[in-house]
Amino acid sequence: MHEYDVELAVVGSGGAAMSAAIAASLAGRGVVLVERGLLGGTCVNIGCVPSKTLLAAAGARHGALTHPYDGVPTSAGPVDLGALVAQKDELVERLRGAKYADVADAYGFEIRTGQATFTDMDTLAVDGRPLRARAYLVATGAQPAVPDLPGLDGVDWLTSTTAMELPELPESLVVIGGGYVGMEQAQLFAHLGAQVSLVGHLAPRAEPELAAALAAVFADDGITVTPEHATRVSQDGDGVVVTTASGAQLRGQRLLVATGRSPRTDGLDLPAAGVNVDAAGFVMVDERQATSNPRVYAAGDVTGGPQYVYVAAAGGRVAARNAAAVMDAADAGKDVDDCCAPSTARVDYTGLPAVVFTRPQLASAGMTESEVLAAGIACDCRILDLADVPRALANRDTRGAVKVVADATTGQVLGVHALADGAGEMMLAATYAIRSGMTVDDVADTWAPYLTMAESLRLTAGLFRYQLPTSCCA
Repeated sequence: MHEYDVELAVVGSGGAAMSAAIAASLAGRGVVLVERGLLGGTCVNIGCVPSKTLLAAAGARHGALTHPYDGVPTSAGPVDLGALVAQKDELVERLRGAKYADVADAYGFEIRTGQATFTDMDTLAVDGRPLRARAYLVATGAQPAVPDLPGLDGVDWLTSTTAMELPELPESLVVIGGGYVGMEQAQLFAHLGAQVSLVGHLAPRAEPELAAALAAVFADDGITVTPEHATRVSQDGDGVVVTTASGAQLRGQRLLVATGRSPRTDGLDLPAAGVNVDAAGFVMVDERQATSNPRVYAAGDVTGGPQYVYVAAAGGRVAARNAAAVMDAADAGKDVDDCCAPSTARVDYTGLPAVVFTRPQLASAGMTESEVLAAGIACDCRILDLADVPRALANRDTRGAVKVVADATTGQVLGVHALADGAGEMMLAATYAIRSGMTVDDVADTWAPYLTMAESLRLTAGLFRYQLPTSCCA
């Protein structure tokens, strides 16, 4: 260790970084985290935690205005967005301490503040001071992408980050982008009382039947969806105008752009480290999370993989374990180039779940029908409308459906997709079913608690057998 300052230097402090630091610490390796901004990365500061907090608040207001129960009068007045944002910020600050700073103290690794920059293939500098490590992990995350859209530089536009810091609710909002960020933000502001328009194709990667059902929900919410590309934006007095490919124009007081995310690699000087990136700037990694520089690993959103905090955490663990394996081999005098091939540490994406926190939620686990067909697998699918789900009937909200995708030959469950209240909660069972190789008959014959939304998974699996919905408990 005399030629190194630390065994593993991690750039970033989000899910991938913390997971890697914990794994390396448990393996007895010395770790330093380098963070130039707020501790905790995207999820706790500007992503999952703040957005879902505000979505829950907006959902509570919308529920008070629209619930279906006669004889239960409720109302909802104007929103104090500043108070909501302050409450959100309090939670973020508390979690930043409890889940990041306190965890680092518990595992005994250092968090060093400063800009990390590679000076050569072997050395990282933090605010100009060299930090020599046996291995490095780049886990700097991603940030809202800036599209090449004419007129955008002349408009005061919002990202999902800045939108969640607004002190006052805008009267109207135009959202560009129909992906998960655009959908969540559009419904968030609509449920808080703003007039919202969305430009883009809604849920483009979702099963088409569920995307169509969600479009109907957005229409019920008063959200105008224009399924086209934006071609230009311009200032119009105190508001903005978005022009689409067909020439349609949508106006709003504010503009929110949610057209994807780009890697946060500025200041790192990855070329100096010999780290290759793809055409979009994301760090390229192999199955071991290793980059083109064998001493540098990368994990999380900066690699361009599925942008979920649990995927980032899994990638961070894999990177740390593989880095430790290389160190162990070197310490034992083995050939480092051959020690870890094939490595036992890889991210297994089988049954990967995902949730869009709209109301109702849009969730999935495993493969879509189109992905199964593209893989050359004979596919069989069943769709259950929520009108056939007792829990939805009791809730008096039957908007949505559940879809099960199976191997037509073996009956093995390959994918589960749902638009439903609590759909995200259903995906843990779906993931277990997919990863354990259960068939539709296995799922149909497995216990499911009655009057839960999760029961719809068993009911949908039963359609492969009965072709028609069964009675409540059959």
